[in-house]
Amino acid sequence: MKKHIIGTSLVCAGLLTATAACGGSDSGSKSDGPVTVTVMTWESAQTNAAIDKALAGFKDDKITVKRVDTPSGGYGDKLASLTQAKKLPDLFWCGNDTEQQYTAQGLTVDWAKRITDGDGDFKAGNFVGSAMENWKTGDGQMGGLPSLMNTYGIWYSVDAFKAAGIAEPKAGWTWDEMYSAASKLANKGGAKYGLVADNLTSADAPFSMSMYSVSAGGAPFTDNVNHPTKAEADDKYVEGVTKLAAAIKSGAVAPPGYDASNVQALFSAGKVPMMVGGQWLAAGFQTDKPKIKYGFAPFPQVNTPTTLYDSVGICTPKYTANEDATYKVLQYLNTKVWDAVLPASPVAPPAYTPAQASYFDALTKAGQSTVVDTVKADLSAEKTVGVRFTTTWASQVADLTTAWYQPILSGKKPISDLQTYVGKINDLIKSAG
Repeated sequence: MKKHIIGTSLVCAGLLTATAACGGSDSGSKSDGPVTVTVMTWESAQTNAAIDKALAGFKDDKITVKRVDTPSGGYGDKLASLTQAKKLPDLFWCGNDTEQQYTAQGLTVDWAKRITDGDGDFKAGNFVGSAMENWKTGDGQMGGLPSLMNTYGIWYSVDAFKAAGIAEPKAGWTWDEMYSAASKLANKGGAKYGLVADNLTSADAPFSMSMYSVSAGGAPFTDNVNHPTKAEADDKYVEGVTKLAAAIKSGAVAPPGYDASNVQALFSAGKVPMMVGGQWLAAGFQTDKPKIKYGFAPFPQVNTPTTLYDSVGICTPKYTANEDATYKVLQYLNTKVWDAVLPASPVAPPAYTPAQASYFDALTKAGQSTVVDTVKADLSAEKTVGVRFTTTWASQVADLTTAWYQPILSGKKPISDLQTYVGKINDLIKSAG
């Protein structure tokens, strides 16, 4: 499922070709005179207007903040061209994978020491722990700071569950209960499938299924999405994939290749009773007002609550004119701007936890209590797993997933081929060093 939140994770494998020649950029410098700090976002015009209004509240006689416009839908191309020209703005929205790859190439300022040793409340301990950990490179650098969190769960039609006589899902429900509900909801009320679960059947599916094995006490699909040493499919993982493949075969769950581009519209119209999705959909539902009564539940579990971790953030190039001034604006963005933006469009909780109140207050005011409960449950989940490799060779894993993993889910290859698939990924990891 393609993500649309206030920030979207940017898979920038295609950018690396452009950025490879830019390694070893100029070091940041300091200036005692007036400084202009530039900011570039990937937001909509409406959200950018709210950000501009909030940035007007930044007060420092020696610092002017200027937002750089980007063409709608062209953020990746803009980022690539600015990287190639060594003209990146002082602060630019970036995905976790972009931050990891740019930092590994020496393109970004390392904020690790500042955020660890910082004064006041703006320090690492006040950020969501899983996000901070995942934004560190193998040698402990942080070429950016996480800004907003993505959480995931199951959107469900209260009306469909009631009509089928099924109890609504809630925290602690099991994978077996989810598949059983999907089976009862399939082919009812105009719905073909009981569950559309793009995250469990698309390119990210092998990582998402780690939730099953980890919850059951087994191993995740990989030991680390940023700098992996291995992939594996242990007995618990195979058990989870086997159950998913059976649910797809029965027609309860939509198969790999299902066109999920309009699934939100179908859900709103009552034609999809359950779908996997992120918390960001709440903001759209708040505006569009689906015809159905709906809710949002955490992912099911086997034993231990387990969910996906994912965040987007803000990066800084090494050639920023003044690191101190840029860091002041970065701090303002993380601590103050969301208070002005999220009440009107509550799309994601800030990674800086003291700034989360405005997000949850907006959802509560809008009557989205299940979203509040599920996002809080996800943020406090005992176990978390990554959503995809952030490595430069991640696209090769996607090709293997298409060739091996998805046919296994569709029943075109046997479950035993999971080990062959994992072996090929381990060959990639080994060859990448």
